[in-house]
Amino acid sequence: MSDYDFDLFVIGAGSGGVRASRVAAAHGARVAVAEEFRVGGTCVIRGCVPKKLLIYGAHFAEDLKDARRFGWNVPDCGFEWTTLRDNVLHDVDRLEGLYKNTLENHKVELIAERATITGPHSVKLASGREISAKVILVATGAWPIIPEVEGAEHGITSNEVFHLDECPGRIVIVGGGYIANEFAGIFHQFGSHVTMVNRGGTLLRGYDETVRDRLLQISMMKGINFRFNAKMEKIEKNGDGTLCVRFADGDPVAADLVLFATGRRPHTEGLGLETAGVELNEKGAIKVDEYSRSSCESIYAVGDVTDRLQLTPVAIREGHAFADTVFGDNKRKVDYGCVPSAVFSHPPLAGVGMTEAEARNKLGTVKIYTSDFRPMKNVLAGRDERALYKMIVDATTDKVVGLHMIGPDAPEILQAAAVAVKAGLTKQDFDDTVALHPSMAEELVLLK
Repeated sequence: MSDYDFDLFVIGAGSGGVRASRVAAAHGARVAVAEEFRVGGTCVIRGCVPKKLLIYGAHFAEDLKDARRFGWNVPDCGFEWTTLRDNVLHDVDRLEGLYKNTLENHKVELIAERATITGPHSVKLASGREISAKVILVATGAWPIIPEVEGAEHGITSNEVFHLDECPGRIVIVGGGYIANEFAGIFHQFGSHVTMVNRGGTLLRGYDETVRDRLLQISMMKGINFRFNAKMEKIEKNGDGTLCVRFADGDPVAADLVLFATGRRPHTEGLGLETAGVELNEKGAIKVDEYSRSSCESIYAVGDVTDRLQLTPVAIREGHAFADTVFGDNKRKVDYGCVPSAVFSHPPLAGVGMTEAEARNKLGTVKIYTSDFRPMKNVLAGRDERALYKMIVDATTDKVVGLHMIGPDAPEILQAAAVAVKAGLTKQDFDDTVALHPSMAEELVLLK
């Protein structure tokens, strides 16, 4: 019998923490997981899943209009935010129940309290209960950053946006990353007047420039407003509850809602990590080695709290690899090369591998192949919106090192294509594959 209360104590029941708990328990470990909010973490409760459901809802705005061009006698339709909101939150409840069932079925003890670290092998719950563990795993994720600007308390973050009482008539979205662009597309389709405010001059840093420029072009064409290189000075709340966003330069912007989408910070504050000598980097993320072990031998960390790649599937893989390594006698580490990602904007974009700029800097000589086309559905619908597929090839080896696209169903297409890029296939391998016609995906094997 162990000298500790548990073999593994996990702080945070998000995607990484739940996977690590389940797998460690399957290896025979006695596991407990503490969660102060809800089981499922950011992705399930206040991130990927409810956001994607809102995106599905938003797409109906254009689909209903397009249906008339396809012969359907569709009347003018009104949108009810509360119906969608409540149905989305109901599905979140369902998913949380499934996550709880997973822990219960694997005999993982779920503790609905905040836990803080008090030493290399000890934690303390908010109730005062002290628990010892042979190994502690921190999987607390990340938290939205709120800009230090006067009146910031009048804004909200992506944590609160799913619970709005009504859809805003005018919304200011602060930020230029994937969260900002996704909610810009969502609220625009719901009929809101959207203004995106970015302190820099670039959207979606890290994505291929050609693809992100196309998103900007389409977004502006749809009617989304942009304020680049804009320094916010303050947010004022008027007597009628509306807001006024003021800037160092330029006219103020009136809004009913201000949404901050200015990045996410590793959620390490107040966890007591210093009591065990756990080192953090300049962003407050836990420093870990390739096996997710921190500077304290008995404490590990996975997911967004380590700020390696803030993606749910990465956190899940890290949690699984940790459990196999520590409790399954199978030392494993995660391969971070060629990880696909997507922005569920309107239209969505997706990419895997190197961007053109990265490839030119690293490889020197590259070949670029593109297809700039109007999807068949858009043609009949009378929409000018064009899709763009881009392939980056190492000119010396013919190996495909990057693939980036924007257009309908781009993430669904990219997921399958990412296998080919990860496998190191060549441009000739793509060319040798017969096209599946008529489809948008066939453009991948017809790139010139």
